[in-house]
Amino acid sequence: MRIFSEAHYEFIQARKKAYVVSGVLLLVAIAAMAGNIALIGSWQKYGVDFTGGSLIQVRFEQAMTAGEIRDALGGANAPEIARIGSENDFTIRAPVTEGVSVDEVRQGIQEELGAAFGSGSFEVLEAELVSAKVGDELQRKAAFAIIFSFFLTLIYIAIRFELRFGIAAIIATVHDILLTLGFLALFRVEIALPTVAALLTIVGYSLNDTIVVFDRIRENLNRKGGRKEDPAGLVNRSINETLPRTVLTSGTTLAVLLALFFLGGTVIRDFTLVLILGVMIGTYSSIFVASPALLEIQKRFGTGDEKEKERARRRRKSASAPV
Repeated sequence: MRIFSEAHYEFIQARKKAYVVSGVLLLVAIAAMAGNIALIGSWQKYGVDFTGGSLIQVRFEQAMTAGEIRDALGGANAPEIARIGSENDFTIRAPVTEGVSVDEVRQGIQEELGAAFGSGSFEVLEAELVSAKVGDELQRKAAFAIIFSFFLTLIYIAIRFELRFGIAAIIATVHDILLTLGFLALFRVEIALPTVAALLTIVGYSLNDTIVVFDRIRENLNRKGGRKEDPAGLVNRSINETLPRTVLTSGTTLAVLLALFFLGGTVIRDFTLVLILGVMIGTYSSIFVASPALLEIQKRFGTGDEKEKERARRRRKSASAPV
């Protein structure tokens, strides 16, 4: 991290270029989601957890891996498979198309598994239909969780820092979520419960990274002469001072996530992919979105200190006015 110990990069001076980059990416994201509505009838490609389908529990006589079962059921086109309980128990989540019953889906899976491993090597413990209404409820709860986190964040930062810091942090987080959802829509990554968990994790990571930068801005403001310093220069200096921490945190997090992506298997690949994207976008936004947004809010609406000074100036002017 010594290469960043005396960093003097002009991040704030490059904010207009960052606005253009973010604007283009957001337009692509919105276009991808709108295109999905026209092509597949939904702004995202939802998995069985949200669209409904069959949930089949299978127990094998011998130890199996999810990869072996997935290969038997079609490889890349196989339904979602997860181990539950012992190493021999698995759940298979398969979509149910219109006109096809859950019994027919179960029968098809039994035949494919029997052809691959032998009909006596496993037994189907349970087969049930997951209603799409459950998926709708999950979507509402996920959206509520994100909005509620925004509300609590605004309150916390308004008390701990100032209201303008909270507004800027939320702007950056909304930016991160929209870009991530746009990526998922563009490449039609299947949205399942792990994906929602990854999105909620991104919210926490982005806010944490932003608050670290904001805390240094606040420290520099409260130092002697900080309030008189050029706002753009102070914000830029604060970003450079926290740059070693930002690079180190993001770098180590990405190293772990990349290892999981390439070595963790298919089951967690989409989850890991969303986190990788979120970490990169969150790091970018804490420097090029949140900090410039804070500066723009200060320029347009001022700060509490500036308003108090203006009120004091008016009081002095009123007191010195002739009667």
